[in-house]
Amino acid sequence: MNELFSVKGRVVVITGGTGVLGSCISKYLAGEGASVVILGRRQEEGEKLVAEIRAAGGEAMFLQTDVMDAEVLRRNCDDVLAAYGRVDALLNAAGGNMPGATIPPTGTFFDVKIADFQKVLDVNLTGTVLPTQIFLRPMVEAGRGAIVNFSSMAAFRPLTRVMGYAAAKAGISNFTAYMANEVAAKFTPGIRVNAIAPGFFLTNQNRALLTNPDGTLTERGADVIRQTPFKRFGKPEELCGTIQYLISDASQFVTGTVAVVDGGFNVFAM
Repeated sequence: MNELFSVKGRVVVITGGTGVLGSCISKYLAGEGASVVILGRRQEEGEKLVAEIRAAGGEAMFLQTDVMDAEVLRRNCDDVLAAYGRVDALLNAAGGNMPGATIPPTGTFFDVKIADFQKVLDVNLTGTVLPTQIFLRPMVEAGRGAIVNFSSMAAFRPLTRVMGYAAAKAGISNFTAYMANEVAAKFTPGIRVNAIAPGFFLTNQNRALLTNPDGTLTERGADVIRQTPFKRFGKPEELCGTIQYLISDASQFVTGTVAVVDGGFNVFAM
Protein backbone atom coordinates (compact mmCIF):
# COMPACT_ATOMS: atom_id res chain seq x y z
CA MET A 1 0.00 0.00 0.00
CA ASN A 2 1.24 3.50 -0.86
CA GLU A 3 1.65 5.43 2.41
CA LEU A 4 2.65 8.74 0.84
CA PHE A 5 -0.41 10.56 2.15
CA SER A 6 -0.60 8.67 5.43
CA VAL A 7 -0.89 10.56 8.72
CA LYS A 8 -1.25 7.41 10.79
CA GLY A 9 0.52 7.79 14.12
CA ARG A 10 1.24 11.49 13.60
CA VAL A 11 0.68 13.77 16.59
CA VAL A 12 -1.29 16.75 15.30
CA VAL A 13 -2.01 19.83 17.43
CA ILE A 14 -4.93 22.00 16.31
CA THR A 15 -5.63 25.44 17.78
CA GLY A 16 -9.21 26.58 17.37
CA GLY A 17 -10.01 22.89 17.33
CA THR A 18 -13.58 23.22 18.62
CA GLY A 19 -14.72 25.53 15.81
CA VAL A 20 -16.76 24.34 12.84
CA LEU A 21 -13.72 23.84 10.60
CA GLY A 22 -11.35 22.75 13.36
CA SER A 23 -13.68 20.08 14.73
CA CYS A 24 -14.32 18.65 11.26
CA ILE A 25 -10.58 18.48 10.54
CA SER A 26 -9.93 16.95 13.97
CA LYS A 27 -12.43 14.15 13.39
CA TYR A 28 -11.12 13.49 9.90
CA LEU A 29 -7.45 13.28 10.90
CA ALA A 30 -8.28 11.05 13.87
CA GLY A 31 -10.17 8.81 11.48
CA GLU A 32 -7.02 8.62 9.36
CA GLY A 33 -5.05 7.36 12.35
CA ALA A 34 -3.51 10.58 13.70
CA SER A 35 -3.38 11.37 17.41
CA VAL A 36 -5.19 14.69 17.53
CA VAL A 37 -4.66 17.29 20.25
CA ILE A 38 -7.54 19.77 20.24
CA LEU A 39 -6.71 23.17 21.71
CA GLY A 40 -9.56 25.55 22.42
CA ARG A 41 -11.22 27.80 24.97
CA ARG A 42 -14.46 25.86 25.35
CA GLN A 43 -13.93 22.92 27.70
CA GLU A 44 -17.37 21.36 27.28
CA GLU A 45 -17.28 21.41 23.49
CA GLY A 46 -13.71 20.11 23.49
CA GLU A 47 -14.47 17.16 25.75
CA LYS A 48 -17.55 16.32 23.70
CA LEU A 49 -15.48 16.33 20.52
CA VAL A 50 -12.87 14.05 22.08
CA ALA A 51 -15.62 11.66 23.19
CA GLU A 52 -16.98 11.53 19.63
CA ILE A 53 -13.55 10.81 18.21
CA ARG A 54 -12.82 8.08 20.73
CA ALA A 55 -16.24 6.51 20.23
CA ALA A 56 -15.36 6.21 16.53
CA GLY A 57 -12.07 4.47 17.40
CA GLY A 58 -9.79 7.49 17.10
CA GLU A 59 -7.22 8.96 19.48
CA ALA A 60 -7.63 12.51 20.76
CA MET A 61 -7.20 14.74 23.78
CA PHE A 62 -8.48 18.22 24.61
CA LEU A 63 -6.47 20.96 26.29
CA GLN A 64 -7.99 24.28 27.25
CA THR A 65 -5.84 27.11 25.95
CA ASP A 66 -5.45 30.78 25.21
CA VAL A 67 -3.51 31.43 22.01
CA MET A 68 -2.56 34.85 23.39
CA ASP A 69 -0.94 33.45 26.55
CA ALA A 70 2.56 32.01 26.14
CA GLU A 71 2.58 30.39 29.59
CA VAL A 72 -0.66 28.54 28.92
CA LEU A 73 0.66 27.40 25.55
CA ARG A 74 3.88 26.16 27.14
CA ARG A 75 1.85 24.09 29.62
CA ASN A 76 -0.17 22.75 26.69
CA CYS A 77 3.02 21.76 24.89
CA ASP A 78 4.38 20.06 28.01
CA ASP A 79 1.13 18.09 28.33
CA VAL A 80 1.31 17.01 24.69
CA LEU A 81 4.90 15.85 25.07
CA ALA A 82 4.04 14.01 28.28
CA ALA A 83 1.19 12.20 26.53
CA TYR A 84 2.71 11.48 23.13
CA GLY A 85 6.41 12.33 23.29
CA ARG A 86 6.49 14.60 20.25
CA VAL A 87 4.64 17.07 18.00
CA ASP A 88 4.52 16.17 14.31
CA ALA A 89 2.22 18.90 13.04
CA LEU A 90 0.63 22.15 14.16
CA LEU A 91 -2.52 23.56 12.58
CA ASN A 92 -3.10 27.20 13.53
CA ALA A 93 -6.86 27.36 13.05
CA ALA A 94 -7.72 29.78 15.87
CA GLY A 95 -9.10 33.14 14.81
CA GLY A 96 -12.12 35.38 14.72
CA ASN A 97 -13.55 38.81 14.04
CA MET A 98 -15.30 41.62 15.92
CA PRO A 99 -17.98 44.08 14.78
CA GLY A 100 -15.82 47.05 15.78
CA ALA A 101 -13.11 45.96 13.34
CA THR A 102 -15.52 45.86 10.40
CA ILE A 103 -17.08 48.63 8.33
CA PRO A 104 -20.84 48.19 7.75
CA PRO A 105 -22.38 49.30 4.44
CA THR A 106 -23.67 52.50 6.06
CA GLY A 107 -20.38 53.23 7.83
CA THR A 108 -16.95 54.55 6.89
CA PHE A 109 -13.34 53.98 7.85
CA PHE A 110 -13.76 56.53 10.64
CA ASP A 111 -16.18 54.20 12.43
CA VAL A 112 -13.56 51.50 13.00
CA LYS A 113 -12.87 50.96 16.71
CA ILE A 114 -9.09 50.74 17.01
CA ALA A 115 -9.27 48.67 20.20
CA ASP A 116 -11.34 46.03 18.39
CA PHE A 117 -9.09 46.26 15.34
CA GLN A 118 -6.10 45.50 17.59
CA LYS A 119 -7.91 42.55 19.20
CA VAL A 120 -8.66 41.05 15.78
CA LEU A 121 -5.02 41.43 14.76
CA ASP A 122 -3.96 39.82 18.02
CA VAL A 123 -6.23 36.77 17.98
CA ASN A 124 -5.60 35.99 14.31
CA LEU A 125 -1.99 37.01 13.71
CA THR A 126 -0.31 36.98 17.13
CA GLY A 127 -2.53 33.98 17.95
CA THR A 128 -0.75 32.19 15.12
CA VAL A 129 2.76 33.45 15.88
CA LEU A 130 2.72 32.48 19.58
CA PRO A 131 1.60 28.83 19.17
CA THR A 132 4.13 28.49 16.35
CA GLN A 133 6.90 29.74 18.62
CA ILE A 134 5.93 27.25 21.35
CA PHE A 135 5.19 24.13 19.30
CA LEU A 136 8.00 24.63 16.79
CA ARG A 137 10.61 23.91 19.46
CA PRO A 138 9.94 20.15 19.79
CA MET A 139 9.84 19.91 16.00
CA VAL A 140 13.27 21.53 15.80
CA GLU A 141 14.58 19.09 18.41
CA ALA A 142 13.17 16.18 16.40
CA GLY A 143 14.36 17.58 13.07
CA ARG A 144 11.00 17.21 11.35
CA GLY A 145 7.47 18.54 11.36
CA ALA A 146 4.81 20.50 9.51
CA ILE A 147 3.00 23.72 10.32
CA VAL A 148 -0.18 24.79 8.54
CA ASN A 149 -1.51 28.30 9.13
CA PHE A 150 -5.00 29.46 8.22
CA SER A 151 -5.10 32.36 5.80
CA SER A 152 -8.20 33.59 3.96
CA MET A 153 -9.60 34.94 0.72
CA ALA A 154 -9.40 38.30 2.48
CA ALA A 155 -5.61 38.03 2.30
CA PHE A 156 -5.73 38.00 -1.52
CA ARG A 157 -8.49 40.47 -2.29
CA PRO A 158 -9.56 43.65 -0.47
CA LEU A 159 -12.98 42.34 0.55
CA THR A 160 -15.33 45.03 1.76
CA ARG A 161 -16.17 45.42 5.45
CA VAL A 162 -13.64 43.03 7.08
CA MET A 163 -10.75 45.47 7.38
CA GLY A 164 -9.19 44.12 10.58
CA TYR A 165 -9.62 40.46 9.67
CA ALA A 166 -8.16 41.03 6.20
CA ALA A 167 -5.10 42.81 7.60
CA ALA A 168 -4.50 39.92 10.01
CA LYS A 169 -4.91 37.22 7.38
CA ALA A 170 -2.61 39.04 4.94
CA GLY A 171 -0.11 39.05 7.78
CA ILE A 172 -0.51 35.31 8.21
CA SER A 173 0.27 34.67 4.54
CA ASN A 174 3.39 36.82 4.86
CA PHE A 175 4.35 35.15 8.15
CA THR A 176 3.99 31.75 6.49
CA ALA A 177 6.44 32.66 3.73
CA TYR A 178 8.83 34.23 6.22
CA MET A 179 8.83 31.20 8.51
CA ALA A 180 9.31 28.77 5.64
CA ASN A 181 12.62 30.47 4.91
CA GLU A 182 13.56 31.02 8.55
CA VAL A 183 13.01 27.42 9.62
CA ALA A 184 14.68 25.80 6.61
CA ALA A 185 17.71 28.11 6.71
CA LYS A 186 18.35 28.17 10.46
CA PHE A 187 17.06 24.80 11.63
CA THR A 188 16.21 22.11 9.10
CA PRO A 189 14.41 21.64 5.77
CA GLY A 190 12.71 18.73 7.52
CA ILE A 191 10.19 21.24 8.90
CA ARG A 192 7.76 22.75 6.41
CA VAL A 193 5.56 25.81 6.92
CA ASN A 194 2.55 26.30 4.69
CA ALA A 195 -0.91 27.83 4.85
CA ILE A 196 -4.39 27.04 3.65
CA ALA A 197 -6.77 29.73 2.42
CA PRO A 198 -10.38 28.58 2.62
CA GLY A 199 -12.94 30.23 0.43
CA PHE A 200 -16.39 30.82 1.87
CA PHE A 201 -17.48 28.13 4.31
CA LEU A 202 -20.45 28.69 6.61
CA THR A 203 -19.22 28.92 10.21
CA ASN A 204 -20.61 30.34 13.43
CA GLN A 205 -18.71 33.55 12.74
CA ASN A 206 -19.99 34.33 9.26
CA ARG A 207 -23.35 32.53 9.02
CA ALA A 208 -25.42 35.63 9.89
CA LEU A 209 -23.38 37.69 7.42
CA LEU A 210 -23.99 35.32 4.51
CA THR A 211 -27.40 33.79 5.21
CA ASN A 212 -30.74 34.93 6.62
CA PRO A 213 -32.47 33.08 9.48
CA ASP A 214 -34.60 31.21 6.93
CA GLY A 215 -31.50 29.96 5.09
CA THR A 216 -31.76 32.27 2.10
CA LEU A 217 -28.76 34.31 1.06
CA THR A 218 -28.09 37.81 2.27
CA GLU A 219 -27.00 40.38 -0.28
CA ARG A 220 -23.38 39.67 0.66
CA GLY A 221 -23.92 35.91 0.51
CA ALA A 222 -25.45 36.19 -2.94
CA ASP A 223 -22.49 38.28 -4.08
CA VAL A 224 -20.08 35.62 -2.83
CA ILE A 225 -21.92 32.88 -4.72
CA ARG A 226 -22.01 35.06 -7.85
CA GLN A 227 -18.22 35.26 -7.72
CA THR A 228 -17.68 31.56 -6.95
CA PRO A 229 -17.52 29.44 -10.13
CA PHE A 230 -18.76 26.37 -8.20
CA LYS A 231 -21.86 28.40 -7.21
CA ARG A 232 -21.98 27.21 -3.61
CA PHE A 233 -20.29 27.55 -0.25
CA GLY A 234 -17.61 25.07 0.70
CA LYS A 235 -18.26 22.12 2.99
CA PRO A 236 -15.90 21.82 6.00
CA GLU A 237 -14.86 18.30 5.00
CA GLU A 238 -13.58 19.68 1.69
CA LEU A 239 -10.61 21.21 3.52
CA CYS A 240 -9.47 17.88 4.93
CA GLY A 241 -7.70 16.49 1.86
CA THR A 242 -5.55 19.58 1.45
CA ILE A 243 -4.71 19.56 5.17
CA GLN A 244 -3.74 15.89 4.98
CA TYR A 245 -1.53 16.58 1.96
CA LEU A 246 0.25 19.46 3.70
CA ILE A 247 1.12 17.47 6.84
CA SER A 248 1.94 14.18 5.09
CA ASP A 249 5.09 13.11 3.26
CA ALA A 250 3.29 13.83 -0.01
CA SER A 251 4.28 17.49 0.40
CA GLN A 252 7.81 16.98 1.70
CA PHE A 253 9.26 19.40 -0.92
CA VAL A 254 6.52 21.99 -0.40
CA THR A 255 7.02 24.97 1.89
CA GLY A 256 6.01 28.63 1.99
CA THR A 257 2.86 28.06 -0.06
CA VAL A 258 -0.73 29.17 0.51
CA ALA A 259 -3.03 26.41 -0.74
CA VAL A 260 -6.34 27.85 -1.94
CA VAL A 261 -9.53 25.85 -1.38
CA ASP A 262 -12.25 28.16 -2.60
CA GLY A 263 -14.35 26.73 -5.44
CA GLY A 264 -12.63 29.19 -7.78
CA PHE A 265 -13.53 32.41 -5.91
CA ASN A 266 -10.02 33.83 -6.13
CA VAL A 267 -9.81 33.38 -9.90
CA PHE A 268 -13.30 34.64 -10.70
CA ALA A 269 -13.42 36.84 -13.77
CA MET A 270 -16.29 38.90 -15.19
